[in-house]
Amino acid sequence: MNVTQIKHMTFAVRDVDASLAAYKRLLGVPESVQVKEFSKSRNRAAVFDLGGVEFQITQSMDPDGRFASWIAQRGHEGLHHICYAVDDIEVALAEAQANGATLKECSACKVTGSHIHPEGWVAFLQDEVSGTEIEFMQVYKEGEGGDRPQGV
Repeated sequence: MNVTQIKHMTFAVRDVDASLAAYKRLLGVPESVQVKEFSKSRNRAAVFDLGGVEFQITQSMDPDGRFASWIAQRGHEGLHHICYAVDDIEVALAEAQANGATLKECSACKVTGSHIHPEGWVAFLQDEVSGTEIEFMQVYKEGEGGDRPQGV
């Protein structure tokens, strides 16, 4: 498997506005970063770069949503998942499954396994490493992904 970079890290929070204010105050996130709502996945998120890594500070819009449920299960906010960019998502998934991994349904798209997303083909593993979920993404190359969905 060829992991090329961390594509993004997603943090589950109760209050995205308060969390973003802390990132701005303590870590110098630009004032221009705003919270956006994503109706398909029912999340509110602030997305920004810190040290060359994309951070996604994400709050469920529903009490039983993906991130709210994760917080309730663990009793605290924190690092929900890391998205690892890979050269070939099918190779990465085959290798992970050969090593005992199980694929997980994408909560936004209701698809298990590799599928299109706004930035590339993605898939989630049921398995966690140190309590952190794993996402793989094969980022679109120039000219790919013309049929990608928006607003995830």
